[in-house]
Amino acid sequence: MFSGGSPATTARALRVLGDLGQLGAAAPVAAIRHGERTGLIDERGALSFAQLDQRSDALAWALRDRGVGEEDCVGILCRNHRGFLDITFAAGKLGCRALYLNTDFGGPQLRDVCAREGVTLLVHDEEYLPLVGEVPARHGRLLAWTEDDPNGLQTLEQLIVAGAGRAAPRPSQHARVVLLTSGTTGSPKGAPRSSSRSLAPIGALLSKVPYRAGEATYVAPPMFHGVGYTQMILSVSLGCTTITHRRFKPEQVLESITTLRPTALVVVPVMLRRVVALIEEDPSRFDTSSLRLVFVSGSQLEAELVRRAQRTIGEKLYNFYGSTEVAYATFATPEDLRVAPGCAGRPPFGAIVRLYDEDGRRIPAHPPGKVGRIFVGNNFQFDGYTGGGNKEVIDGLMSTGDVGHFDAGGRLFVDGRDDDMIVSGGENLFPGEVEELLITHPAVEEASVIGVDDEEFGKRLAAFVVLREGQELTDDDVRAFVKDNLARFKVPRDVVFLPELPRNPSGKVLKRRLRELHREQPASA
Repeated sequence: MFSGGSPATTARALRVLGDLGQLGAAAPVAAIRHGERTGLIDERGALSFAQLDQRSDALAWALRDRGVGEEDCVGILCRNHRGFLDITFAAGKLGCRALYLNTDFGGPQLRDVCAREGVTLLVHDEEYLPLVGEVPARHGRLLAWTEDDPNGLQTLEQLIVAGAGRAAPRPSQHARVVLLTSGTTGSPKGAPRSSSRSLAPIGALLSKVPYRAGEATYVAPPMFHGVGYTQMILSVSLGCTTITHRRFKPEQVLESITTLRPTALVVVPVMLRRVVALIEEDPSRFDTSSLRLVFVSGSQLEAELVRRAQRTIGEKLYNFYGSTEVAYATFATPEDLRVAPGCAGRPPFGAIVRLYDEDGRRIPAHPPGKVGRIFVGNNFQFDGYTGGGNKEVIDGLMSTGDVGHFDAGGRLFVDGRDDDMIVSGGENLFPGEVEELLITHPAVEEASVIGVDDEEFGKRLAAFVVLREGQELTDDDVRAFVKDNLARFKVPRDVVFLPELPRNPSGKVLKRRLRELHREQPASA
C-alpha cells in the first residue's frame, strides 16, 4: 500500500492513517500517493483520486455545517456509484458511524433497521424515495443519485459544490463501519467494526491474492455488502482505478473488461455464473485477457462453476471465505482450485482456522475429512451485534456459523451452515453435497436444497432446480440422477422447478423464501 513512494510521502500517508483510521484515510492517502490518476469510473464518467479526496472534504464540511458530528449514524442506501464513495469517505473524515443498508429492503424493514441502529442522517438514491418517507432522521435525508430534477430535495452534489475548497476537519475519534448480516434466514443484524490503524487485514489478503498498486479493478457486487465494500476500499487504498455500475449486467461487465482492460474482477458466485454463461454462448465476443485475477466471495462456490470458469476465463479464480462477523478466514488460489475445485482454501498469514464438535472439543485436521464447526481467529473481527449478543467463541476463536472439513492438503471445504444439517431417518445430511451434484447435470443451471419437516423421518430433503434455457427435466429425472451418484438416503423426496432462485442483492440464496415456497406449493413426492 505504501511501497514505491518517497520517504516524505510515505511518512505523510502514515500520519493521515494514524489520524483518521482506514476509512477516513482511504481517499486522502490515495490522493497523496496517486493524485491525478483515475480513481473511479462509473456511469457519469471518471474521477481522479485527488477529486475523490476533494469531494469528500467538501461534503464533510457541508455535513458538519448541517450539524452532523462524531456521535451521528449515517445510513447509506445507495447502489454502486460516486455518491456511495463520497458519503463513505466524508463520514470517515467526520468520525461518524457509517451504516450500509441493503438496497433490497422493504419499507418496514428499512424503518426498523434505521431505528435500531440510530440513524440520524439518511443518504439514498432517488429510486428509494417511496421507501424512506417514514424513516426518522434528525438531520434529514440527502439524495446521492438522481436522474431528474431532485424535486426540492437536497443532493450530495449540491453540498459538494457548497463546500468546495474546504479541508475536512480532523475528528477526535475514528469512524466506525456497520455492515449488516445477510439475513438469509432471519432479520439482518448490525455488525459494527472499529476503524483499524493496522494494515494487517490488507496484508493478509495480499499474501494470498496478487493485487498490484496502480492497476484497475471492476467491482460488481453491491458495495453495501462486505465483499463489494472491502474490495472498493482495497482498490482505493492500492491506487487502483475502481470500475463499477449501479446494476449488475453480465454483458455490461464483459464490455467494460473488453474496453477498459481492468486486471481484476470482483464477483459473487451467481454473478460469475452469469458471466461464464455469456462467454460460453460466444467465446470470441469478449476479450477477458487483461484479467490477472477474479476474486470470488459471498456464498458457496461450487466445483462445477470453478471448472466452467477455468475453461472460459482461465485459471485466475481466487475464492475467499469469511463472514461479516469474522472478516477473513481462508483463500483458495488458482493452484488450490486446480487440485480441489470448490474448496475454500487455506488461512492467510495471521489467521487461524480450526474445527470443533458440538461439545466444543477441537477436531484435529489429521486425519482429514472429519466435519466440524468452523472457528476463526484474526485481528479484525467485529465488535458484537449492535442489538446485543455475539458469535460463539472457543479458545479465542469465533464461530462462522458454518460446518466444514479439511482435506489432506490442509484445504478447508465448507459443507454448509451449522443449522443446515438435518437428520433424516437417523442419517446426517448436508444439503450442499446434493446441490454440488445437481449443478453438474447438463440440464441444470443452478439448484438449492433444504431440509423440510417429514412425519415419518423427521426431516427430508427438498430440491429447488433452475433449468438451463431450452432444457427439460422431470422430478423423477432429478431423483434418479441423485440416486445414481449418491447414497439412497440423500435423494430429495421433493423437487420444485423455478425460473430463478430467490436471492438477496449479494447473491445469497434466501432459504427462508424457499421454505415458504415449499409450504405454498409442495413438491411432488
